[in-house]
Amino acid sequence: MEPKVVYETERVRVRDWTPADGDRVFDIYRRWEVSRWLGADPKVMADRDAATRVITRWNERNQDPLYGVWAVHERATDSVAGTVLLVPLPEPSDGTASAGEVEVGWHFHPDAWGRGLATEAARGAIEHGFKAGLERIYAVVRPDNAASLAVCRRLGMRSVGRTSRWYDAELEAFLI
Repeated sequence: MEPKVVYETERVRVRDWTPADGDRVFDIYRRWEVSRWLGADPKVMADRDAATRVITRWNERNQDPLYGVWAVHERATDSVAGTVLLVPLPEPSDGTASAGEVEVGWHFHPDAWGRGLATEAARGAIEHGFKAGLERIYAVVRPDNAASLAVCRRLGMRSVGRTSRWYDAELEAFLI
């Protein structure tokens, strides 16, 4: 069965994950150069079975037509270049009330870096969210992640400063 395609851009097809993507998921998230930017306590994916579990969890999350954690399938290479996500941000860790904030994010294999694929996939996710009625979308990035900070700027996102509001880590927040 073909995975559900969420949206397409010039160079990528953004879709649900398949079990066949497990090796690529493991290859992406086993790398410190990718995983070091993720979560309050970054760690690499430990084993191939973890990739199967995360694909199942992501696809369960993808049941909502607006939100998801999706595979970015590059047409030119006929392979998964990385992940793009559009998800509700977690409840604020600073004790303030949640205002239904939504986050766009991206995680790409190093062999896909530097070609504008993250920007293209994230721009598509933002358009997907706006078409569905979202009025604003955040990105939250570790302050020393120069590549992702540059993606935020290319997307036309506005910096709203550093915050520890989400994920129990100090992050640069951007808004579009």
